[in-house]
Amino acid sequence: MIDTLSRFLRAVAFAVLALFGMAMALVFMISTAIAVGILYVVAKVRGKPFGVRAYWSQRQNARPGSFQAGPASPFTPPRGDVIDVEAREIR
Repeated sequence: MIDTLSRFLRAVAFAVLALFGMAMALVFMISTAIAVGILYVVAKVRGKPFGVRAYWSQRQNARPGSFQAGPASPFTPPRGDVIDVEAREIR
């Protein structure tokens, strides 16, 4: 009898934790949808396209440490394979 009661309590605790986790996932999905909606409205107000490609190309062209678009650096590294790596020990 005690074993059955213990199993029942464990099942109830598992169900409560599962429901709590699903509620947290629902809140996360709703907040993400709200954030994407705000980004969409801001993009439409500014007259810029809203999409993954537009965002990615804007982020790729952004200068490090600044919010303005532009080339990342005047030097474009070659796209070949890396064949030599220098490693230093830091003490």
